[in-house]
Amino acid sequence: MLPSSAIKRAALEAGFDIAGICPACEPPHYSAYLSWLQGKFHAGMAYMARSKVLRSSPESLLPGAKSILAVGLNYNQNPPRNTNAKISRYALGRDYHKVIRKKLKQVARWAEAEYEGLQTRICVDSAPILERDYAWLAGLGWFGKNTCLINTKRGSWFFIGLLLLDKEFEPDAPTEGSCGSCRKCIDACPTGALVFENGSKVAVLDSKRCISYLTIEHPRGFRHGEERLLNGWIFGCDVCQEVCPFNQPREHQPLRATITKETDFIPKREIISIEPEELVGISDAEFLDKFKGTSLMRAGAGRMRRNALALIATRGGEKAK
Repeated sequence: MLPSSAIKRAALEAGFDIAGICPACEPPHYSAYLSWLQGKFHAGMAYMARSKVLRSSPESLLPGAKSILAVGLNYNQNPPRNTNAKISRYALGRDYHKVIRKKLKQVARWAEAEYEGLQTRICVDSAPILERDYAWLAGLGWFGKNTCLINTKRGSWFFIGLLLLDKEFEPDAPTEGSCGSCRKCIDACPTGALVFENGSKVAVLDSKRCISYLTIEHPRGFRHGEERLLNGWIFGCDVCQEVCPFNQPREHQPLRATITKETDFIPKREIISIEPEELVGISDAEFLDKFKGTSLMRAGAGRMRRNALALIATRGGEKAK
């Protein structure tokens, strides 16, 4: 078994804020994920069900995988509040997939040169892997009631990236932590997307009521009344994280709610100045030219036009078409 201190140090030197190692085992919450799918909580995200077999083992992505390096990158911002079209703070700058992948490539190159014969595989959240499970096992954080991974010292404003490794490294201990009796995220969710099934004490995310799902992943137009669920958001939603006590500044916790040092996440003017009326008539080509390289490309021009129409309709303007 190889010591893990050097590869974790390489991750921090690449710009990540936290790093840990865990075994490349079956994800501990795989059965809960299957139950979530069975309950149809994934809504229109059919890919979540199609990839369920791949998500059962990291070896489906890297044959012979033995360890996983999990990393976290702070993306917290204090964005100017555009009340006409609110955008999740993770999407205010450059597309995080590109940022994390670039940094993990740097770590992978170092590791492959350091450990002869080492094979690696980079995974961001677009890969079919339950990344929060491995980040938890690697000591990055614990599961909050809002389903986010929470780091007691830092909060939950961080992205997760994984580097699969086909050599065995010393693992870190899984993180321990709890929300206790707090349910601020559940009470604050504008749409009641965090639900308890069959008397369970653990909330699950009902995607079809989640504003992030509705604005980004929802594949069709909104049915009558659905546009009111957006609550002013045009891309994503931060409510369940904004109210979380672990994301509030504390004098004895200097790392909590700190602003990211990653320059790629600095809010782009063209994003923070978005107005729904501007998006209604934007062409696909214009959208690509303006927002290429940002997370808004995940929704694309068509869904952003749909969202803009919905926001206009809910404040008494044009009726959503």
